[in-house]
Amino acid sequence: MRILISGASGQLGREFCRTAPPSVTLLAPSREQLDVTRPDVVLRAVDGFRPDWIINAAGYTAVDRAESEPAEAFAVNRDGAANLAVGANETGARLLHVSTDFVFAGEAGRPYGPEDEAAPISVYGRSKLEGELAVRSALPEAIILRTAWLYSIHGTNFVKSMLQLLTERDRVTVVDDQIGTPTWTQDLANAIWSMVEARLTGVHHWTNAGLASWYDFAAAIRKEAISLEMIAHPAELVPIRTEEFPAAAARPAFSVLDKSHTWRALGYTPPHWQESLGAMLRDLVRTRPDSLRILA
Repeated sequence: MRILISGASGQLGREFCRTAPPSVTLLAPSREQLDVTRPDVVLRAVDGFRPDWIINAAGYTAVDRAESEPAEAFAVNRDGAANLAVGANETGARLLHVSTDFVFAGEAGRPYGPEDEAAPISVYGRSKLEGELAVRSALPEAIILRTAWLYSIHGTNFVKSMLQLLTERDRVTVVDDQIGTPTWTQDLANAIWSMVEARLTGVHHWTNAGLASWYDFAAAIRKEAISLEMIAHPAELVPIRTEEFPAAAARPAFSVLDKSHTWRALGYTPPHWQESLGAMLRDLVRTRPDSLRILA
């Protein structure tokens, strides 16, 4: 099987490449080699490689900066997705497009199912929703995969940033009234391989099991870091409300996704987010101890 992945240098892209089976021929171009905003570049890459599947993990993910850079966000998240879908359609490839919980307003007070109406409240969310619509218009059989709160040993993410703050500060404030589900990219990458093998279609939701506020997530990071002796004297965590933490972009207050349909389709339930967080931190200690300024 031949697979082309866009966004290969991102958190999910790197994990997807790392977990690729030996039988797969994988093309993982850099952002410079595959600029998804350019239709000619995308079509040339797809036509030249002739993949069986395209995995679109490329994305403009700077949620707050998107409010002042809407053109850039839409160029990648909408137009880039559309270009890949057109390329897939013209060459007969299947497409899996990665989207986000931010397509929902977060006001339902219950987990959002794939069939629920999307109503994004930020530029980032709107750009991702329009990307979904563009993909479905060009390629109705594509997989739209919504996920949330990604973290990994790669790049910059909440877990690694929190470890740094817990090391450098005496007191760290964290929002406690935004609820979602932390998701380890290794678990998500394995799920994507399962989706490809199962040849799913349509809209699917996938995260780890469970739910948490950002404060809950931070507290679990702190607890695991202490257990693993990653931080000698971690900062105190202080819960705050959203209005106490000004940000350019509005966030959904409750963006937990209902994954039951997808879990049934794949035949398994993923680990709880706390279990996967522990596994990720152990992996981080084992593979990159120097980058974290381990103090213990």
